[in-house]
Formats: sequence, structure tokens, C-alpha cells
Amino acid sequence: MHVNGAPHRTVTLDGTDVVLIDQTLLPHRFALKRCATAAETAAAIRDMTVRGAGAIGATGALGVAQAALLAPDHGFEAALRADAALLRATRPTAQNLFYGVDTVLEAALRAPDPAAARRAAVQAAQAVADDDADCCARIGQHGAALIHDGARVSTHCNAGWLAFVDWGSALSPVYAAVRAGRRAFVFVDETRPRGQGASLTAWELGQEGVPHAVIADNATGYFMAQGEIDLVIVGADRIAANGDVANKIGTYSSAVVAQRHGVPFYVAAPTTTIDLDTATGAQIPIEERSGDEVCWTTGLDEDGVLRRVRTVPPGAAARNPAFDVTPAALIRGIITEKGIIPATPEGVASVARARR
Repeated sequence: MHVNGAPHRTVTLDGTDVVLIDQTLLPHRFALKRCATAAETAAAIRDMTVRGAGAIGATGALGVAQAALLAPDHGFEAALRADAALLRATRPTAQNLFYGVDTVLEAALRAPDPAAARRAAVQAAQAVADDDADCCARIGQHGAALIHDGARVSTHCNAGWLAFVDWGSALSPVYAAVRAGRRAFVFVDETRPRGQGASLTAWELGQEGVPHAVIADNATGYFMAQGEIDLVIVGADRIAANGDVANKIGTYSSAVVAQRHGVPFYVAAPTTTIDLDTATGAQIPIEERSGDEVCWTTGLDEDGVLRRVRTVPPGAAARNPAFDVTPAALIRGIITEKGIIPATPEGVASVARARR
């Protein structure tokens, strides 16, 4: 995808540095952040410098490769395992993180010596990143068939190319349809409390020239009731074996209202997001983040100065679950790189990758 006309990926490995688009600065400033150690890479995942299932999966994979490149020959395996554990512990919900970290770690540990392990880790990490981008491109090809000329699409949070290595999941069908010459309009939920829709989705849709409007999270039902939304496409952080889906908080509400108004509700995700070891959504660990994200917000004031301001009374308590679970019964289909499948145990099993 492009930023001001120049191609970019969300995360890359440059020498021994993991290089990320700093998503905490968007939409006000575009900048790259260099992480010199696996500890710095882990911190970037934890503080959401990088976020989105596929992007943190690739970052975790590249972080393990970085750890392998920097680990000393003496005590190599212990150092590598420690850094992998540090990366794995950054966030609990997104399945892609564990897939990326474990894939690269296992490739490195199969090698006969540290030098071979470093080569294997870099090769495996790059393969994870390339696979993520390729899967998302194919998700776009399959999902574009759902978007007719003039379609009005609702989405929640950011599941565009910033959330993956390239292309994205929920927005990839929109980009594919638009590049094929079809018109599309996107309703962008602001996605409180961090505002990933307002800050990230709107920014990247603008970079691609896709018409859109940012709406308050609680306005989605209104536009569905008015007949202004034709379908919903959201991303996923983990898909359980029965087809239940964990995604950004507020996704469940959108799915319930979509069912009430007969609006097709789709989930888009690569098969690396599927966790066959999790039987249902009730077993998915839901991250609860600091209440400060609810109590404070950051933006530009009228003078163009970036400020952080408090929006609730002093001393007010806040709860901040980062994700919720949408039951499979509310999902019309899951758009994967292998095609659109039903949100059923049989559908999920038909495309799930064998666990490494």
C-alpha cells in the first residue's frame, strides 16, 4: 500500500532492527520507529506502536529473528527462548502473535548451530510476513465479490493494511473492488476508546482515495435502520473452532444490530487467526487495558498543538475491555485467503492450518 505515493509495509526487518510504522502518531504525523532489541520490539507491541492481529504477528516473528541475530553463541538457546517468551507475553488475545513467535522459534531451534539458527529464523520470519501480505491480498480477491458497484460498507476499528503487513483483512475487499473500478463508500466507526477507526482507518482510506465518513460508534444502528449500510466487514483477533470471533470491543454490538436489520455481517481474517485449541469464544482471553484510555484522549487543538485532555470527572472509575466475542450465529461468513467459509465448526476446520 502507499503513503503519499510511496510503497510501505507496516513492519520490516532492517539489519538487526525491527522497523515499524508508529501508529500512535497517526493521523497527525507519519513516522517510522526503529527497535534495536527484542525488548524494544516487545514494548512496541505492548504500547500499541504496532497493533492489529497480522501486524503484531509479523512483528513477533521478526522480533524472534532479531533476538536470534543478537543472541550470543554461548547460551544461544536460553537467550532466544527468553526473548521469545517476552514477545509472546505482550498481549493475550490475538492468535497471530503466538503463531508468528512460535513459528520462528521452532524454525531456529531445529537448526544444528547458532549460525544456522540465525539464518533459519530470518528466513522463517520473512516468510511469516510475506505470507500475511499474500493472504490479505487473496482475502481482498475473494471478498471483493461481495461489494457491488456503489456498495456502502460498515467497518469497526482498523483492519486495513495498518493492522497487517499489507492490504489488511476487512478493508482488503474494499481496496480490491475499488481498484477493479467499482465505487464503494465506507462508514468508519470511530472505535472508542483509542479511536483506531477515526485515526487509522480514515487515514488509510484517504491515502487510497476511498470515499468514507467517520461516525460515532453508537450511530451504526441508526444508519442501518435508515437503509444506508449494505454490509458489514470487520476483522478478527482470534477465531475459535466453533466460528465465534474475538475482535475489537464494539464488534458484538454491530453484529447484533446488523442481524436486527438484515444487514449481512462478515468477518475477514487469514487462517493464521484460527485457534483450533480454543473450542468456543467463551475460552478466548479478553485483554482489559488501563482505564486511562477511557478517561483521557489525545488530539490536535485549534492551534495545531497535540494535547492530551481528560474527558471524565476526576476520580471516576473506568473499565476498558479491549475486545468482545461475536457468536458464530451472527456471522454470515468468514472471508479467508482460501475463500469465504461459513462460521461453523466444519467451515473453520476446512481451512484451518495444521498447528506447528
